[in-house]
Amino acid sequence: MAASKDFTLLCLENPLLDIQAFGTQELLDKYELKANDAILAEDKHKGLYEDLLNNYDAKLIAGGAAQNTARGASYILKPNSVVYLGGVGDDKYAAILHDAVKQAGLRVEYRVDPKEPTGRCGVVITGHNRSLCTDLAAANHYDLDHLKSPEIWSLVKGAEYYYIGGYHYTVCVPAIMTLGQEAADNNKVFIVNLSAPFLPQFFKDPMDESSKFWDYVICNESEAAAWAESHNLESKTDIKAIAKSIANLPKANTSRPRTVVVTQGTEPTLVAVQGNEQVKEYAVHAIASEQINDTNGAGDAFAGGFVAGLVDGKPLETAVDMGQWLARLSIQELGPSYPFPKQTYTPSA
Repeated sequence: MAASKDFTLLCLENPLLDIQAFGTQELLDKYELKANDAILAEDKHKGLYEDLLNNYDAKLIAGGAAQNTARGASYILKPNSVVYLGGVGDDKYAAILHDAVKQAGLRVEYRVDPKEPTGRCGVVITGHNRSLCTDLAAANHYDLDHLKSPEIWSLVKGAEYYYIGGYHYTVCVPAIMTLGQEAADNNKVFIVNLSAPFLPQFFKDPMDESSKFWDYVICNESEAAAWAESHNLESKTDIKAIAKSIANLPKANTSRPRTVVVTQGTEPTLVAVQGNEQVKEYAVHAIASEQINDTNGAGDAFAGGFVAGLVDGKPLETAVDMGQWLARLSIQELGPSYPFPKQTYTPSA
């Protein structure tokens, strides 16, 4: 039913222009960055973006975790079946974002801020590590008024699936709560990605407030461990137990059980379903190390393939397989990108 609509999936988070380059340990030290991390920029980081552009042959990519996921879902689904919301500036970088998403068939409905610039994410790649440093700028000014405007709200009402990138918990919790309530009231599917360990640590309260709306939760093992730490679970390292704990949180819409999906890099993907004692494991798609170009955005790609599978009405195990398939394609590209011409999903053996 949902797949026959003009669009079916609505995504909300923080659109960014990724400024991505291969860097050095010296560059990381200069801006006090860790080799593999995701942080919000402080004043000491503000020079990073021009440094990357001027001195490191940086590549500009449409970024923001949920926008990466939305492009991934669009890669699989029919064109314009996914709409993405977030805040940008009235500048050339927003124009670059518009152009970049067209190839993927993604529809964007940005809130344009007349004063703030488009947000940027500096991506420093060293080996298979990547350090992400984000200046949200206009993305930080997204508001409920944009979501509730007649044109955008008609899109909300038309969608059957809502996907929230966890980074939006730092921006506009009322928008998340409004979408969650809309999903619960109308038996729509509400999907949340925990996105980064600092979010369940430092934005625990808004996440807890909205958790009753979560139908699907996507995270990696580090994010799951951070959630366990912030909630004082008995085990901070038993990922299966943590997944079951999240799955069994109280739920507003009891017509479907909550499903928690935990990726673990090259280790099996774990799936816990509310009320089920067994946590299923799904082996990842094997790939030779020499085929790996850049792991940045692999988790976003997995989420894109997984959500596309849900939207397309696939069984849970097929949706997981689609996520792993798209992640495998993405890590062979530079940045959170997907190969063109488009490849067609084929189930793993």
